Amino acid sequence: MSASRNITKLQTKYAIQHENMEMNSTKRRKLLYRRLTVFSLFAGFVAFLMITTYMTQLSALEDKVAQKKQLEKQLAGLEKKQQILKEDIVKLNDDEYIAKLARKEYFLSEKNEIIFNLPENDEEKSSD
Repeated sequence: MSASRNITKLQTKYAIQHENMEMNSTKRRKLLYRRLTVFSLFAGFVAFLMITTYMTQLSALEDKVAQKKQLEKQLAGLEKKQQILKEDIVKLNDDEYIAKLARKEYFLSEKNEIIFNLPENDEEKSSD
């Protein structure tokens, strides 16, 4: 009994209305899936842009923090050097210090003063 049967549909208002409702719900479901797919792609693209922007800014911030630390170290060294130079300025305004410096560096002497130039020993250099 492998005979095929042809089943005819009833063409009543209810059957036509029910068939139209099923086609409309299928179309709505397809449209819903399409909208959800487009929205998901858009949300994924926006999330990707936000994450890459965040990572770029985070990297730039880390570079700036490292540069700030380096510049703070450099500033501390320069402030120390400035303090030393200020002390040197104060000392150079003192005539006694200038005279002592001239005697030491340029071997100048006062009246009746003899300068002896002694060679430095290796032991003294290593202990300093």
